[in-house]
Amino acid sequence: MNTTATPTHCPYCALQCGMNLTPAPAGGVEVTERADFPVNRGALCGKGRTAPELLSSRVRLTSPLVRNAGVLEPATWDEALDRIAEGLSRTRTEHGPDACGVFGGGGLTNEKAYALGKFARVVLGTSQIDYNGRFCMSSAAAAGMKAFGLDRGLPFPLEDIPRTGCVILVGSNLAETMPPALRYLTELKENGGTLIVIDPRRTRTAEQADLHLAPRPGTDLALALGLLHLIVAEGRTDEEYIRARTNGWEEARAAAMAHWPEYVERITGVSVPQLREAVRLFCEPEAAMVLTARGPEQQSKGTDTVGAWINLCLATGRAGRPLSGYGCLTGQGNGQGGREHGQKADQLPGYRKLTDPAARAHVAEVWGVDPDSLPGPGRSAYELLDAMGTDIRSLLLMGSNPVVSAPRAAHIEERLKSLDFLAVADVVLSETAALADVVLPVTQWAEEMGTTTNLEGRVLLRRQAITPPEGVHSDLHVLHEIAARLGVEKGFPTDPEEVFEELRRASAGGAADYSGITYRRLAEENGVFWPCPAPADAAGFGDCEDASLDVGPDDPAGDGSLDVDSDDPAGDGSLDVLRGDLAEGASLGVVADAPAEDGFPGGVHPGTPRLFLDRFATPDGRACFVPVSHRAAAEEPDDEYPVLLTTGRVVAQYQSGAQTRRVDELNAAAPGPFVEMHPRLAERLGAADGDAVAVVSRRGRAVAPARITTTIRPDTVFMPFHWPGEGRANTLTNPALDPTSRMPEFKTCAVRVEAVK
Repeated sequence: MNTTATPTHCPYCALQCGMNLTPAPAGGVEVTERADFPVNRGALCGKGRTAPELLSSRVRLTSPLVRNAGVLEPATWDEALDRIAEGLSRTRTEHGPDACGVFGGGGLTNEKAYALGKFARVVLGTSQIDYNGRFCMSSAAAAGMKAFGLDRGLPFPLEDIPRTGCVILVGSNLAETMPPALRYLTELKENGGTLIVIDPRRTRTAEQADLHLAPRPGTDLALALGLLHLIVAEGRTDEEYIRARTNGWEEARAAAMAHWPEYVERITGVSVPQLREAVRLFCEPEAAMVLTARGPEQQSKGTDTVGAWINLCLATGRAGRPLSGYGCLTGQGNGQGGREHGQKADQLPGYRKLTDPAARAHVAEVWGVDPDSLPGPGRSAYELLDAMGTDIRSLLLMGSNPVVSAPRAAHIEERLKSLDFLAVADVVLSETAALADVVLPVTQWAEEMGTTTNLEGRVLLRRQAITPPEGVHSDLHVLHEIAARLGVEKGFPTDPEEVFEELRRASAGGAADYSGITYRRLAEENGVFWPCPAPADAAGFGDCEDASLDVGPDDPAGDGSLDVDSDDPAGDGSLDVLRGDLAEGASLGVVADAPAEDGFPGGVHPGTPRLFLDRFATPDGRACFVPVSHRAAAEEPDDEYPVLLTTGRVVAQYQSGAQTRRVDELNAAAPGPFVEMHPRLAERLGAADGDAVAVVSRRGRAVAPARITTTIRPDTVFMPFHWPGEGRANTLTNPALDPTSRMPEFKTCAVRVEAVK
């Protein structure tokens, strides 16, 4: 028997932990340790360890299904693909291209995300494409663009976290969502650093904290502003840094000073002494970080909330310096790469803006189409789903399960049912796939090659370890075949490396520049951090001897600074880099010890583990304070709905649970939903631990067993969102959208809780 181990990466969260897949004696593969990968150093959570169970035909799709007389029945691939082409073609003919919607996922590889965005815009000609990553970290992305001119989850590698002096972790429960990453916080404390955790629940992660702040859900913005007020009042700002490296401080300071400590205490429930202690712990060490996750981001004011935490870093000189900065903990496996290459409503490959004429021209040239043929920006994820059955009549969906994962999920389920035509490509028959007219069984992580980009911005290579079952094809095959049936014979290869080579060209010169990355480099170097430009002569973009970042049509400053396109009136730092290459140590502030004037050894860019050390990615290289003020959540408690609901994950399940709920070991550990509540609330209801309780919002009702604990605020209940049916948490959640990021307000809504007799 072949016992050769195949090095690859976990199919789940954005850590993208390294693992080896080794042939198992009884067939299939088993996971073994891969200690050489620096992110997890061999450690895996239960989800990663049991991932091979998803490869079994017992739990996954192995044949296309088509709906006949209301029932899904097995079909041939030709029959299923013909049905999809006919459905999409009919919609385009009868209602126009924008009546066709495309919905992707943050678990798709970079190659699939790129091909899906290209398919929507070139084959269907529709603007209506977005993906479930909009529900993940879009608010952090928007705030990062405003402040720094660039969005990459972490602007530094995870290995820097244990070496800083203090970490403020806002709205993250790493112990359950990314267990192997908890070691970085443990090592931080072992090295003498301190940890502040901000969460309305005393989670397993909060148990590790030196200071746990438990604000009322939806008040993270006020909390950040209150801390900044105290930093100013106590004279802890870094005035030299503010003068040298930032803009907009006076306005941001004035906004923060309106949030005095006692006022913030009334809003958040966090006491003034705790606020002062948080400021002391954060400001005393030389270096510190703020890391956010879904807690502050999944709010109708998520962009402003993250912006307030970034302001905290800027005011104290904790951004663009070694071992300091703001970072976002991306959730989904390829949530970072998934939005960089075109499946997001407003973006083109390389993290280019769809509204930028230069970006459109560059990508159109790679695609061999007229720039004017590319549609403009479409609806965001929830807005796209909400328009199904009215403006959007047909939908092609890949790698997402919005019946469980979308806010106001019962409404979205009805919208899906109202479509003229729905096609789903997935590994399993998810709750969404069960509603489809056509379901296609597609390959998964161990059965295919492809790249992902983890939360650090490290581009990684997943390798194929086994042959997929007969009758199962890749998403790239699906797009190739549908495109051909719709009259586009070329441009959609099925080989992932061929797709990646085109992605390299399309991303070249963009903010997320992958042009210097190859499959060979990824295999040899254990991943490469973007941006990583190619040598210009090798990539066909001209002379590469000058190692400066030449952005836009010219460089008026003559210094390689970021010259954002002249048609960017907002000055938001949308990086459309044309025909340039990034010097080590220049512009984006990559590794500081490389000689910019000498270029790179052998003409190969080393990648960019650390951003902003020399300058930020804004037109003038300075970070931007954004003045923000506290405002209420879209839905506050009242007499009818007096309790706040917040949602999240548990360690044994992942996202909508479509895959993990099919793994026996994981299901045994977390078999179903629950309602976590404080004993005081349980006493008022007359509910005992394990009793069924109903949680009711303005959008619906969910029923699950009570889990009574003192680790949650008395005015708050918590539900995990992994399950469908009567315990579906997202039946309750509020689709109120952030005005900038279009992120729904998953993290807080008003509910009442009732005992079920």
